[in-house]
Amino acid sequence: MPSWSLANGAELAAANKYTFYRPSAEAIGRVAVGDTVKLIFNYDNDNPDGWTGERMWVLVDYIDGQGHFRGRLDNEPRHINDLHAGDTLEFSDFHIIQVEHDDSSGGDLVSRYHPRCYVSARVLYDRAPIGYLYREAPEQEDDSGWRIFAGDETDEYFAGEDTVFYISLGAVLNRDDAILPLLEAEVDSIFERVAGSDAFVAVNADA
Repeated sequence: MPSWSLANGAELAAANKYTFYRPSAEAIGRVAVGDTVKLIFNYDNDNPDGWTGERMWVLVDYIDGQGHFRGRLDNEPRHINDLHAGDTLEFSDFHIIQVEHDDSSGGDLVSRYHPRCYVSARVLYDRAPIGYLYREAPEQEDDSGWRIFAGDETDEYFAGEDTVFYISLGAVLNRDDAILPLLEAEVDSIFERVAGSDAFVAVNADA
């Protein structure tokens, strides 16, 4: 048995659609013999904080028209000892995570929601639903201005360490995308969640 396995790119993209870019079905359908495509090769790592996958290009030699491919590895692995450049591989369309030609479908949510925000660890790590958010003037070029919270945080909570993180909007949307319709709101906008629903209401800052 090989020490590696191919990751299902379609499943990864579905589970992380705002942070994991994958070409559209149309773009993958345009792949031809002689093209290169990128796959993720998973492997075991004794270091729990270490990498567990390598992204590598494969030169396509055969396509059966039913979603099955054969090709040759076009990179030399760094961490996988029983796999080498030139080795023949069998794979499917759902394994493909990148193609060499442009994807004109316009569906790249990763780029669209790459701007960053400040978010409470209650949302990011405890997976609490977003209960309160507001937008202020951005502090730097990549800042969206959004500040996002569960709404149940206290002053004592924020006095602790690692309670607020600066990350992409996409990473927050992967946790709770009910705020998606709000993200084009102007600076100084404030929203609170309606309890028990995915609806939000605007809040008057002077109220």
